[in-house]
Amino acid sequence: MNALKNSVRLLGHLGDNPQVRKLGSGKTVANFSIATNEIYRDSNGEKKSETTWHRLVAWGKQAEIAEKYLKKGSEISIEGKLTNRTYEDKKGEKQYITEIVINQMLMLDKSAI
Repeated sequence: MNALKNSVRLLGHLGDNPQVRKLGSGKTVANFSIATNEIYRDSNGEKKSETTWHRLVAWGKQAEIAEKYLKKGSEISIEGKLTNRTYEDKKGEKQYITEIVINQMLMLDKSAI
């Protein structure tokens, strides 16, 4: 059960191309976001759609794969863990970011296979 304590699984479409960069340490990191859609009926029986955006981070080989094969609109399934971090912006104000660090990624577009 310990493996389930911080586990996220999502299926969605990329909102933009991955932003990939090499760090001074030689590691590769990719940042991108995906949209998940939930369709439901409201109290009047009308069909509604709600989109939620999720920030993702891929490291190492997965970052390189994201750079090579993923593009805006690509459909992927990911499994990872939820992380929180803070930083100080240019105005000196503390900013909070919640993102998902990818452990596994499955590309669902036929063109990526």
